[in-house]
Amino acid sequence: MASKLLRAVILGPPGSGKGTVCQRIAENFGLQHLSSGHFLRENIKANTGFPRTLVQAEALDKICDLDLVITLNIPFETLKDRLSRRWIHPPSGRVYNLDFNPPHVHGIDDITGEPLVQQEDDKPEAVAARLRQYKDVAKPVIELYKSRGVLHQFSGTETNKIWPYVYTLFSNKITPIQSKEAY
Repeated sequence: MASKLLRAVILGPPGSGKGTVCQRIAENFGLQHLSSGHFLRENIKANTGFPRTLVQAEALDKICDLDLVITLNIPFETLKDRLSRRWIHPPSGRVYNLDFNPPHVHGIDDITGEPLVQQEDDKPEAVAARLRQYKDVAKPVIELYKSRGVLHQFSGTETNKIWPYVYTLFSNKITPIQSKEAY
């Protein structure tokens, strides 16, 4: 029996919870999570990321048809706070937030004991510029998917409050392998 292939894209500004939502989708529905942010950080000098621009979204259309696109709408102040409190473990990509997902020991990765770093673009002085840039670049991408009828928008300040709606949307497309109640 062949398994159903579901092609979805999660859009949102930096710090909106895309990684958390994608991880939960992968765990609950047995899907593969491919992070453009991870690839972007590896290729930052090449100025890539997919689909972050209208041209890239149109190129993706030539490769495959998307089943759904989710955009996470989070207030500016919430994003600013999240990003300025975010620390990462570069080798693994693990993300910590000093407010709601702190490491057991400040500045140290829970699993490897290696140091955590704050990315230059997560520092408070860079956050506002990143958010403005995202808004300018993402607007036409969001409009494209909206016009195609595959866009689903979720708004809020907490991923845990947005997640049940995302779970329900995916449940209508593919059978879950795990209950959302785990969160």
